[in-house]
Amino acid sequence: MKLHTKSKGFTLIEVLITLVIMAVSLLALAALMGTTTKSNSYGSHITEAATFAQDKLEELRAVPWGNILIGTTSDQKSGSTGINYVRHLEIQPEGNLKTIRITISWVDRTNHSLRVTSAMAQ
Repeated sequence: MKLHTKSKGFTLIEVLITLVIMAVSLLALAALMGTTTKSNSYGSHITEAATFAQDKLEELRAVPWGNILIGTTSDQKSGSTGINYVRHLEIQPEGNLKTIRITISWVDRTNHSLRVTSAMAQ
């Protein structure tokens, strides 16, 4: 009988090493997916907050300059993601300008806030 020295398959050790390498790679990808999901949700929250600030600025631009009330107000908005945003508006006179500061705050896993400052001339 002739023994063939050339093999046409994989040994058990080669298969096990390959499985270990694949398992480590898949675990790393799973961790990356979690990080990506968190980053995407934060991005959508900050986009919603910026939209709420922009909405208030556009609302103020539609009002005549003399009718814009000086002082501070706050209101609450609910976003499409279920996050509640608190919008704080502060309007201060500075000569023939009115300085508008809008601060949007929200809580997901931690506290976040976004501040927009604008000025309107007479």
